[in-house]
Amino acid sequence: MSTPREIPGPPAIPRLSVRTEDGRAFRFVRAFQIGREHDCDVRIEDAHVSRKHVMVSFEDGEWRLHDRQSGNGVFVNGRRVETASIDQSLTIRLGADGPLVVMEVASPALPAKRPPAMQKPGGETMLLASYAERYFGAMADEEPVGGRTLMIRKAFHSVQKKQKRLYRGMVFLALLAAVGAGSYAYYGHRQMMQQKAVAQELFYAMKALDVDIANVERLVATSGNAQGQEQVKLYLERRRQMESNYDRFLSGLNLYDRTLTPQEQLILRVTRLFGECEMAAPPEYLAEVSSYIRKWQGSGRYAKAVFRAQEMGYAKKIAEEFQKQDLPPQFFYLAMQESDFDEVASGPPTRMGIAKGMWQFIPSTASQYGLKVGPLVAYRRPDPVDDRHQWEKATRAAARYIKDIYSTDAQASGLLVMASYNWGEHRVINMLRTMPANPRERNFWKVLEQHRDQVPKETYDYVLSIVSAAVIGENPKLFGFGFDGPLAFLDRQ
Repeated sequence: MSTPREIPGPPAIPRLSVRTEDGRAFRFVRAFQIGREHDCDVRIEDAHVSRKHVMVSFEDGEWRLHDRQSGNGVFVNGRRVETASIDQSLTIRLGADGPLVVMEVASPALPAKRPPAMQKPGGETMLLASYAERYFGAMADEEPVGGRTLMIRKAFHSVQKKQKRLYRGMVFLALLAAVGAGSYAYYGHRQMMQQKAVAQELFYAMKALDVDIANVERLVATSGNAQGQEQVKLYLERRRQMESNYDRFLSGLNLYDRTLTPQEQLILRVTRLFGECEMAAPPEYLAEVSSYIRKWQGSGRYAKAVFRAQEMGYAKKIAEEFQKQDLPPQFFYLAMQESDFDEVASGPPTRMGIAKGMWQFIPSTASQYGLKVGPLVAYRRPDPVDDRHQWEKATRAAARYIKDIYSTDAQASGLLVMASYNWGEHRVINMLRTMPANPRERNFWKVLEQHRDQVPKETYDYVLSIVSAAVIGENPKLFGFGFDGPLAFLDRQ
């Protein structure tokens, strides 16, 4: 049996344990879905199971399950049900002859007693408390402080206010969308557009928060304050909860589930992982990405690169470095596009020098991010003492470099980061700085809308090649490849 995955949530909700026939176990304290789709919390690949078969949520003091209009139904004791209460334990079957799922409610745990704080001056607890009061305390503004402390404090207060406003806004907009959904039969297309507008409003509010949190992270990292780092973790956890709420919001509206193929739904999901709003994508976007997917399918390059990454153990390390920077691990596919994971690769001569290594750093950027450039810098061949060929060092540098672009001028758009990485960040950033500094007005869609003639075809191809590679990587078998995704281990963590 695999190690259960515990999904964090509000402590007041009793934990629900879920076991599948193949021995997997899960624990939840929030709503979740069971189905065949990749984004289901409990994914069961079986012909009897619908893409999104069951929704389970905590309602009015009890866990309940709801059939999501599945094709084969949900059965309890041989009887098909639309909904059922989970008192202590419940076994369901997905389809009359489908797989079993067992759910058990755990007794609520008693809250842990907090250890008494040390009272003597100079103790560790007193020290941590003073740090907390200095940077985060409600009365801290009344005392004189240094410039860096004031800067960090203001940044944290800004994020706190935005998170509170966003929570309230999400509740209000969700109610507004629900009202709109109730009138759908009367207003049809108009109501759908209103719901999409609400989804965009929520999305860009979260992206603005991403930019603020990233800036706080940079301030705290330069200050070296451990208490600040813990506070950043709390903000990131709240941001993840918002993302989960947004997922459920979209799921409840069914804005595109019924009209798009599974492949197209994956395209939208990956696009959002990279920080672009799928609801704002241009009409031709799905067809464009699909055409780049076909290019990968028509060549052996994708499989060859994935096998190399798996054989050499690259995937886990690359994913870890990007996760440390709170970036999507799917930036793994940027290295695929750059070099096919060839750590000794050398690019053609350019006015900026020769790019080398798995991440194809030019000499100046390599030096800026702590990589030593070797004596063969002017030659298009491997250099044993050039850090750009040391893939682990280069991966750490790439993650920091991408985070810097992501958290500043790219306004948390992964697709703009890719364009910058390929085209040269200064050329892209000079163009971006002519646009308003907020994610709604500065994103990949707006760049294409306002500056399409300035974006080189090579850069456009580069971005969509990475996106399409990441889409395939979410479920290679769906696209005709005979292997699991190189980042599939993330789903098992």
